[in-house]
Amino acid sequence: MYGIERRNSHSTREARSGRIVKREQRMDGLKTLRLTGRAGGKEEHKYIVTCLVLIIAGTVAAWAQVSDRALALHRDALVFDAHVHVVDRQFYHGGDMGQLVDDGQFDLVRAKEGGLDAMFFSLFVTEQYYPGRLETKQTLRLIDAAYEQLAKNKDKIELALNASDVERIAGSGKIAAFMDLEGGFDLDGDLAVLRNLYRLGLRSFQLPAHNWANNFADSCCAPAKWHGLNDRGRAVIREANQLGMVINISHGSDETISQAIDASSDPVLATHHGLRSFNDIPRTMPDDLLRKLAAKGGVIGFQIGNEFHNVKVFDWRTKHAGKPFWDTTDIGRKEAAMSIEQLDALAAPQFPMVGVDAPDDIKFTPSEWLNVVDRAIELVGEDHVMLGSDFDGGPTLPRGMRDIRDLPMLTDAMVKRGWSEPRIRKFLGGNLLRVVGQVTER
Repeated sequence: MYGIERRNSHSTREARSGRIVKREQRMDGLKTLRLTGRAGGKEEHKYIVTCLVLIIAGTVAAWAQVSDRALALHRDALVFDAHVHVVDRQFYHGGDMGQLVDDGQFDLVRAKEGGLDAMFFSLFVTEQYYPGRLETKQTLRLIDAAYEQLAKNKDKIELALNASDVERIAGSGKIAAFMDLEGGFDLDGDLAVLRNLYRLGLRSFQLPAHNWANNFADSCCAPAKWHGLNDRGRAVIREANQLGMVINISHGSDETISQAIDASSDPVLATHHGLRSFNDIPRTMPDDLLRKLAAKGGVIGFQIGNEFHNVKVFDWRTKHAGKPFWDTTDIGRKEAAMSIEQLDALAAPQFPMVGVDAPDDIKFTPSEWLNVVDRAIELVGEDHVMLGSDFDGGPTLPRGMRDIRDLPMLTDAMVKRGWSEPRIRKFLGGNLLRVVGQVTER
């Protein structure tokens, strides 16, 4: 457990710009498997070896197009992802995030292979827990599961409470985990609950309750109750500013986002978002709001899936699902009458959350995905964009990418596009580290 930690002003100029000295621990799948594999006889050993051979062979093939220059830059830069789904999978199904698995988009083995140095370690409280007002209990259960997973993998990953921790942990060769909550911490916005979550190590939270209406901030994807924020919502923002917690406005309505930018004394983040000029859906941001976000020092993270940016894939997914991906209107009275164990069973099958099997010929390539980021840079400059992948949160990845291990393909696309090295470093992690430092260390 952690008490409220005082902010400090320690910083490393070189690291803040996206460069950090790291002990190389890459391509170490065999070592990791030996550390985390359970004793299970010859058959399990054969399975582990087979998985390792397949993952290495697949990576060699996938990275054949990645230039040496891009790979070297990717390995040297601080890769700090603003949104990665972790722990929910293990909470519902058991297991160890430090073990290589052959499904989903994330585990620590593949993350390290993909060059990940730090991440918003995102715990997701799904909407099923809201009708019965079990969201706070579920938040506490997920934090407990997070500490269990961190303890199991203390040689690979460590909790970061501020930007200096991120630098120190990444510099040691481990992955820095900045604990983040997606979904509602308390639908009423109880400030005592927020303070206690801070004491437990939570350092970032989502202002709206994902795609559900809470009692202080409207969601993008539910009928408006407050036309943005009410007084309680503004009080939540003031408390977060006082504590030094990062405010995530992704999943907020346009009015919520605009009013949160006005109300916060700190920059705010849209950790996993898109641009409405590419796909006119509630989960994307119009140009005027992006300019307003940047003017207050905020940063937008770009979700790696096709659905946010590619109308063809969004339409394909919506047609096959019969509803848009954010639609939770079927959740209500049935869930309100369920026990928390019944809700666990209801929520479990969706994890790990991956994309859809859309035809390859309608998916963006990594280079086409980068067009969205370029558009944002044209509007607000390179200091206000970042990676917010949403791995294991449901994205349909760009064509040719399998999961988090293929992050170097994005860096290669940036190099081929002629991005400068400073711009690449800012996007991969420098901009996010800057804002985390501004919020957590004053």
